[in-house]
Amino acid sequence: MANRILIVDDAAFMRMMIRDILSKNGFEVVGEAQDGSQAIEKFKELRPDLITMDITMPEMDGIAALKEIKKVDANAKVIMCSAMGQQAMVIDAIQAGAKDFIVKPFQADRVVEAINKTLGV
Repeated sequence: MANRILIVDDAAFMRMMIRDILSKNGFEVVGEAQDGSQAIEKFKELRPDLITMDITMPEMDGIAALKEIKKVDANAKVIMCSAMGQQAMVIDAIQAGAKDFIVKPFQADRVVEAINKTLGV
């Protein structure tokens, strides 16, 4: 069975790029969210194996959403996505429980590598 992944990013273009990379590599995208509060709801509803989470989003950012998701499920696997120059935020994300991070613009092999490593594939 394919690993089930939830994509969280406020930019539809970024979600489309990640979805494309994942589906080409045999992952199942079970849902998408465009902000942190949607991500929490979708996580509770879908129980994905892994979440790719943008850090900078309106309403609720990725780090706040990560902390809330970890309260729901301490074992949730989250990979943060950030643009260049957000090292401090990446450190905050790792401290909050993110398993890895990928830098935008995405390189398909790096996305797949991070997901496989996090899922222990």
